[in-house]
Amino acid sequence: MLHINDLTFRIEGRALFDKATAAISEGWKVGFTGRNGAGKSTLFRLIRGEASPDDGAISLRKGRKLGGVSQEAPAGPESLLETVLAADVERAELLAEAEIATDPMRIAEVQMRLADIDAYSAEARAASILAGLGFSEAEQARACAEFSGGWRMRVALAGALFAAPDVLLLDEPTNYLDLEGSLWLISYLKTYPHTVIIISHDRDLLNTSVSHILHLEAAKLALYAGNYDQFERQRSAQIEQQLALKSRQDARRKELQAFVDRFRAKASKARQAQSRVKMLEKMSEISIVSENPPPPFQFPDPKPMAPPLVRLDEVRLGYDGRPVLSDISLRIDDDDRIALLGPNGEGKTTLAKAISGRLQPLTGSVFKHKKLKIGFFAQHQIDELNPAASPYDHVRELMREATEAQVRAKVAAFGFGPEKADTKAAKLSGGEKARLLFNLAAFHAPHILVLDEPTNHLDMESRAALTEALNAYSGAVILISHDPHLIEACADRLWLVRDGAVQPFDGALKDYRKLILSAARSAGGGDSRSKAAVPASPPIEAAQAGAAAEPAAPPARKPTAEERQAQRRASADARKALQPLKKKAAQIEADVDACRKRIARLDTALAAPGLFEEDPDRAAQLAKGRSKAIDELEKMEEAWLLAAAEYEDAVAALG
Repeated sequence: MLHINDLTFRIEGRALFDKATAAISEGWKVGFTGRNGAGKSTLFRLIRGEASPDDGAISLRKGRKLGGVSQEAPAGPESLLETVLAADVERAELLAEAEIATDPMRIAEVQMRLADIDAYSAEARAASILAGLGFSEAEQARACAEFSGGWRMRVALAGALFAAPDVLLLDEPTNYLDLEGSLWLISYLKTYPHTVIIISHDRDLLNTSVSHILHLEAAKLALYAGNYDQFERQRSAQIEQQLALKSRQDARRKELQAFVDRFRAKASKARQAQSRVKMLEKMSEISIVSENPPPPFQFPDPKPMAPPLVRLDEVRLGYDGRPVLSDISLRIDDDDRIALLGPNGEGKTTLAKAISGRLQPLTGSVFKHKKLKIGFFAQHQIDELNPAASPYDHVRELMREATEAQVRAKVAAFGFGPEKADTKAAKLSGGEKARLLFNLAAFHAPHILVLDEPTNHLDMESRAALTEALNAYSGAVILISHDPHLIEACADRLWLVRDGAVQPFDGALKDYRKLILSAARSAGGGDSRSKAAVPASPPIEAAQAGAAAEPAAPPARKPTAEERQAQRRASADARKALQPLKKKAAQIEADVDACRKRIARLDTALAAPGLFEEDPDRAAQLAKGRSKAIDELEKMEEAWLLAAAEYEDAVAALG
């Protein structure tokens, strides 16, 4: 379908691609990964023909249609639905021709082709896609020009999906979606009937919607079968194998060089020494392709503070006297990890601003500790950085009494070494600006971190570093994100913001995902996904008040001797029923230990001197066996966790 052959491309002398090769087959869903700035978007430009390679070629099978999201969001007077329908150029041209064609044969050809491309159900399909991306039926009839840039980019995405090209190129498609739109898109791409190549740092998307990973590293392309987690395991195994090979090669090189140095001058050994010199010259260097990990994020732990940190009582929030959220009564404690759910425009950012003190309530009361510190991060703040100031300048503002060395040490700890510390913010990458903002927000050890879409400019490794830092941070976290993996990894409570209210969501993110997708399916081409009914739990305060208002239960009577004996028998039977669960968990645990020992034996065998040179077939077989054992170990560990949890739940049920 799509072939990249010996591609070479340079920008300002730096090679983004150096004889890179890859072949993508028809129907594959490919996640395209690599560090920010590696050249992923450049490859899309080369595929589209917007740039020419220095060497090599990119070829698409004849007759196949290439498509993607336009760089410029639509902004004309046409309605959203009309704009999406116009994205299928062939359909529009055929319908126009059908109105004026007079030749019976041509009319028949046009009608047959319209039937082939399902042209007459197009409006329903376009409306369904728009609904999935968050547009109500009324909004679909409005002009594109009435919407903001972010929403118009959703329309451009809807047009690309509706046109259904044979090869669909998507560059970070979830960046301008809310969580609900991201969940819908992930589900949609799984059933997309053609080839898709997606540049993304969204682990959830790359784990559920793709069949292959195309990885760009050191100007080379490598294609892996499977999702992102499988790719990570394969790549780790490859790096381990490369390290082992290099270690053996270095040892062998050292032995040969020692022989040459010792016997080169001896006539009796001159021939052997010369032979080993040739062996050294022919020995190709094994290079280890391993990118340096990004600097860790540093979120200093705050001083302990008695809960609640923040309490909102009957608060109404809005702008210019017009309410967005009403009757909010909730609290935030020092150990809360809360993710705010709900479509864009429902008030998540409004609530975040109120919690952080950036928005005063229209009515009601917000109580906070006098010494409470809150760190706030929002995507729009990236534009508020002083473009002429460097990371050093921004940190100096917060450390006016510190020495030069102390400030530079702090800047280096933020991940800005000597080559970046004095770079103007205007010249930093989006990821570097985001990293600077994170560290500035957490500089004074806040008790609460409020993060509004923190991952848009972060690559996969930086997202992992952010997740690790948030989980290590001892303060409270309020999180708004379209990244399901980040929410699942960092949040233990969910609040749903919609229809002017804020309510705890009773369930996990997977339950919310099911509700969103079910609502989108039931909406069809009419009602918006975002307007579909999503059940939510009542507010905590209301539930507590209701419980307090209930009449006290009468005192329980003492059980009789017969009842106590029956209870003991039931307890004994329940404990007996636990034994199979306990035995199952113990057996899986034993299997895990056995698998680990098997991996250790394989490691010992692979470490044998000369193995890869003397018996490469056996070495490859052992390496393959080790990779398989690693996969088995991971499945066993997951099974053991499930079995252990099942046993513990059963024990807890006994009281």
